[in-house]
Amino acid sequence: MVNANSLAQTADLPVVATEGQGEPIEKISVSYHQAYRGNVPDNELPQAIQLIDRELLQDLAISRFQDALDLSASIARQNNGGGLWDSFSLRGFPGNENMPSGYLINGFSAGRGFSGHRDVSNIAYVEILKGPGSALYGRSEPGGTINMVTRKPQFASEGYLKLSSGSFSQHRLEGDFTDAVTDQLAFRLSGAVQDYGSFRDKVTSDKQVLTPSLLWQIDADSSLLYEFEYLEQDQLFDRGLVVLNGDFNTVPRSRYLGEPADGPTEISALGHQLTYQKQLNAGWSFNSGMALRTSDLQGFSSDAELARARQSLFDDGSTLSRQRRYRDYQSEDVMLRFEFSGTANLLGITHQLLLGADGYDYQLFTQLQRYRGAKGSYALDIHQPQYCVATPGALAVLYENSEQQQAYGVYLQDQLELSAAWRLMLGLRFDQYQQEIHERLKDSLAKTSDQQLSPRIGLVYVLNPELSIYSSYSEGFLPLSGTDFYGDAFAPEQSQSAELGLKFQLAGFNGTLALFDAKKSNILTSDPINEGFSAPLGKARSQGLELDVQSMLTDSLQAILSYSYLDTRTVVDAVNLDWGIVVPAGSRLVNVPKHTFSATLTQQLQLADYPAKIGSRLRYSSARLGDSVQPSYQLPSFTLWSLFTSVELNQHWQLEAVLDNLFDRHYIQSSYSALWSVPGEPRSVRLSLRYDF
Repeated sequence: MVNANSLAQTADLPVVATEGQGEPIEKISVSYHQAYRGNVPDNELPQAIQLIDRELLQDLAISRFQDALDLSASIARQNNGGGLWDSFSLRGFPGNENMPSGYLINGFSAGRGFSGHRDVSNIAYVEILKGPGSALYGRSEPGGTINMVTRKPQFASEGYLKLSSGSFSQHRLEGDFTDAVTDQLAFRLSGAVQDYGSFRDKVTSDKQVLTPSLLWQIDADSSLLYEFEYLEQDQLFDRGLVVLNGDFNTVPRSRYLGEPADGPTEISALGHQLTYQKQLNAGWSFNSGMALRTSDLQGFSSDAELARARQSLFDDGSTLSRQRRYRDYQSEDVMLRFEFSGTANLLGITHQLLLGADGYDYQLFTQLQRYRGAKGSYALDIHQPQYCVATPGALAVLYENSEQQQAYGVYLQDQLELSAAWRLMLGLRFDQYQQEIHERLKDSLAKTSDQQLSPRIGLVYVLNPELSIYSSYSEGFLPLSGTDFYGDAFAPEQSQSAELGLKFQLAGFNGTLALFDAKKSNILTSDPINEGFSAPLGKARSQGLELDVQSMLTDSLQAILSYSYLDTRTVVDAVNLDWGIVVPAGSRLVNVPKHTFSATLTQQLQLADYPAKIGSRLRYSSARLGDSVQPSYQLPSFTLWSLFTSVELNQHWQLEAVLDNLFDRHYIQSSYSALWSVPGEPRSVRLSLRYDF
């Protein structure tokens, strides 16, 4: 992790080289301004920000975005859709359990749709912007916003190739190269190809990702950047293991309970992003862009039947009743953004201003087909599975939805320097959105339109450059995709959040301590009667404390710590007569631990005259609720240790090794129910050889 202040405005700064006849080369550094950040230094922002940098991802051999998020104690894993997408909660608030989680790439929304596992091969660093961001970003979760900043083209030639091989037949080739084409044109090409086996029987995953980019440095003050993303992912759908009567050893953690004959679910995604930046007079800048993202997911699965009355496993402890499903999900997301930022002096007060507008057109098609059959008609013996024996009947369409969301927003933020020490931030955003969902099977049309004002106010007291205290209050909202079992669209989520924090750079320790209190309404959860559908759970409240610290304990020993305490509970009773279930007020939210701790120690040293690095990582999670409507199903706490090392053999070659889950702990990563629980990976080793050029 890195100091947020050093990266608030720049990312892989491009350098422009101009050369005349017989003249020396002139180097011009050009800042790459991040969207929604303006010119406010991090220590003066009334918000907690945690950064995960590329070096740490490389040290830990992390290749998936979801794994990178484990480095933040504020984030917990959620339902991963049979292993097909990334899903998480931030500050205790999950999104829709049946959808991937939202995030930003370079300030543009990128989490909508079903675009597989996000790869980190082209990521420069990850910003975790905690607290609600609707006053700037619009339509966001109250827990915070995650923004991935990609690596930019450089005018100096550099690159690498990295070959990795690990336990369970996991192999990966990753590379990156950047160089100048002309004095004003530079490119970058990043990508990876991986062929992953798994500790899960029969389960494999293949992925290819390619992310080229092209930078045109028009002049010293303006640039145009195009970035492209291509992803293909094939993975066998896997709901995980079953847990009977609280016994997490009901079956071995390797036991696959689907059907290999279903074949892999195929995912493809394309992304285009065009950004224009212009440095104006008097310290003002203009930032604009357009993004287009498409995704496609198709495939079969055989899922454990969740309805208790239809599940034979509860009768004999061996026979798992299943459903066969086919998914066809497609999306297209078009986004535009325009933003001005700069400094103005009015009435003797310095104002850091940010003015912008954005909009999007999001289209989503979802079709789910299902064979359910009579109880036990499509089953598997969990103790002695014989695959490809039971034959499912014909699939029937469970639902088929066409959804379109359109929205635009305008926002203004002003950070006033009231005195040498006091800063006041005022922000306001106006959003207009409309949503239309056509439930084709029932031939019903649900239309929703609304206007929202999202205010934000923050106060910062800067005692000195090393210490500042802040407080903030924000309101936000988030439109929800999909319909319930009856074809009705969901009302948007509404949220309010208050926060008090301390930012410090003292005695070699840099960090943030934050206390927060947030409320969120209209939370969605799984519908236990009408499987495949979501239903509103009601209101929830999350109160907590977070501490993120990094320090150079010595000249060669670095420590990175992240801790969170989350008390996240429902606020009102949720009663659903169709379920026959009452979720009482004060119930905890699924997959959210009360205590989470992450620590990484990295020691640089000389190993037999070779520059080397060794380190250890600790991750702890307390017990969590495993099913939102079954409070008796609790996931046990776990503690994981990892070791890592790297050795620079010479200026080009580097050898790396990572040992994960050192003590081979049996744990559950996330859960949808006791019959859909995702086990964590056992002890594993990964070796890598890297060549830099």
